[in-house]
Amino acid sequence: AIKGCPGQEPILVGKPSPLMIDYIVETYHVERESICMVGDRLDTDVMFGKSNGLSTVLTLSGVTTEAKLQSEENHIRPDFFVDTINDFVKQ
Repeated sequence: AIKGCPGQEPILVGKPSPLMIDYIVETYHVERESICMVGDRLDTDVMFGKSNGLSTVLTLSGVTTEAKLQSEENHIRPDFFVDTINDFVKQ
């Protein structure tokens, strides 16, 4: 329906589209290597980071469990993983 009404292909801006990261890199003049994608899903957040040249951190407090992350069937590997986002806060 979205494609049919205007008669053209839609521009995808969500993950895993590189449009968001391209905008950040160009607008703020940062290198991809200095950006880290943090998320709770392997198939969207981590894949988005990996496919766009970013470091990745998976937080296990959301959708993805440690069992799923460590399973032999999983082929998406974050650079790091944490139990919760609170692990980023120095106690």
